[in-house]
Amino acid sequence: MLERRKSSRLSLLAPALLATSLIIGCTQPTAYAPAVGGKGYKEQQLENDRYRVSFTGNSATPRETVENYLLYRAAEVTLQTGHDHFRIVRQEIESETVYRTTLSGINSFGFSRFHYYYQPIFSNFATGTSRPITSYEALANIIVIAGDPNEDDDQTYDARDVLEKLGPTIVRPQAMTN
Repeated sequence: MLERRKSSRLSLLAPALLATSLIIGCTQPTAYAPAVGGKGYKEQQLENDRYRVSFTGNSATPRETVENYLLYRAAEVTLQTGHDHFRIVRQEIESETVYRTTLSGINSFGFSRFHYYYQPIFSNFATGTSRPITSYEALANIIVIAGDPNEDDDQTYDARDVLEKLGPTIVRPQAMTN
């Protein structure tokens, strides 16, 4: 009787583990699009010529892509507001790392009732591996500038130039397929 319960629990667990692994395996980088569920780009006007722009990627989005999408969005905001250049006055890259653990060789799985709550019990598992999963968010405060900037520095960008150079690397949602 006990073996049958273990067997039925494992047979119920197997499809859930398979579905989870398929979802994880199909994770694609965050597409260049307005933020939905916290992932994507957004901007906020702070003053007449100042904006805060950000792009947040998922764990499949490399840091370089997140930074490029931020610059691309800053260029779009600049042109949409009738300006030609933007200057980054503050930029931050934030990262969040979580650890995903994979267990293999599980011989039994069950739940034990202890003081009115359920606690999972794993026994006889052979190995467990953890790997870091990191996601990035890039934020910048920008000043939009009409015409030629008064000074040429490494924090001032020509918006049209940025769109031209980064445009081929931008992946939009309709271009992403599973």
